[in-house]
Amino acid sequence: MVTDQKFDSIRPYRDHEMKEVFEQLMKEESFKRLLLYLFPQIPIDSFTNKLLSLKTIKEFQIEIIYPFIKDIIKKTTHGLSCEGLDKLDPSKSYIFISNHRDIVLDSAFLNILLHDHSHDTCEIAIGDNLLIYPWITKLVKLNKSFIVKRNLPARQMLMSSKLLSEYIRYDITERNSSIWIAQREGRSKDGDDRTQSSLLKMLDLSGNRNFEESFKELQIVPIAISYEYDPCDYLKAHEALLKKENPDYKKTQEDDLKHMGAGIKGRKGRVHFKVGTPIKNELKPLAALDKNEQISGLAELIDEQIHNNYKLWPGNFIAADIINANNNFKNKYTKEDVVTFHEYIDEHISRLDKSADAVFIKNTLMEMYANPVKNFYKELSRI
Repeated sequence: MVTDQKFDSIRPYRDHEMKEVFEQLMKEESFKRLLLYLFPQIPIDSFTNKLLSLKTIKEFQIEIIYPFIKDIIKKTTHGLSCEGLDKLDPSKSYIFISNHRDIVLDSAFLNILLHDHSHDTCEIAIGDNLLIYPWITKLVKLNKSFIVKRNLPARQMLMSSKLLSEYIRYDITERNSSIWIAQREGRSKDGDDRTQSSLLKMLDLSGNRNFEESFKELQIVPIAISYEYDPCDYLKAHEALLKKENPDYKKTQEDDLKHMGAGIKGRKGRVHFKVGTPIKNELKPLAALDKNEQISGLAELIDEQIHNNYKLWPGNFIAADIINANNNFKNKYTKEDVVTFHEYIDEHISRLDKSADAVFIKNTLMEMYANPVKNFYKELSRI
């Protein structure tokens, strides 16, 4: 029988481990500084006592994480909305596979919505490249995150991927706990959302040889996440410029922290989650194909739901008309929308170094906002 012990190196903490972990965190000065920054109105001793009084992970999420994320929603968005969760059975577990916009908030917002719709919160896949300090690892594992190991040698990567796959299947089928994982490694930098075949191959490592049954029991549910404004858009565009100038460019850990901060604090406009339907019956036609075709076919099924369910905002249509040098979508926005969108884009570009190629940055931003429109109408034409 498989148990938690097999997955100790990657799994989240459980209730019985909380007290010891909190005691360890209280010895970390950088963690204390974080508490003072996030909760300046609460004396550190009071907050420490509060944390140590918590008995379950659920209490930690509801009493600490939930109000914190709710405050972010109130201060940085014009509302968080959702469709589709009411059509899922709260007693069942799912793998939520979504497009990826924000390092922290995609999964945090999803857990708010799950809780508000009477579902258990899900466990969250997080890359170890973001775990810059040991205390960050402890903190995210307290918030139901499990670790995805990156940049390993080939043999170790295969072993790590197999363990990860086994853990996800164990979580779904034995612990009845839902999972959130992004459709690709890292966020989409250009708004062109595509599911990586490597993700699906990893999930398949723990299955039996029957492709249909293996993926059916995982209950994959695609989610389309749509931010009216991506607070990290200018940083992503600048990263694209740096890669254009130097193909070997890679973000530093400090860059990741900057992106996290910008994502949490930056304005987002309206945010919408459209939860799709479990992929089950659609798997049958794929069964007769070879393995690579099965994987690519499943990726297309996930992408189809994400593209079709993506909530398009006025800025998306404005950017599409700019990219295509026409006004095909002029009925989708007003003159005021155009002014607001251009003011937003110009303000974000102004945050970058004056030496940056402003034309490239602006074109990249337009593509970023226009690509969801292109994908939506491409999928629509197939119906």
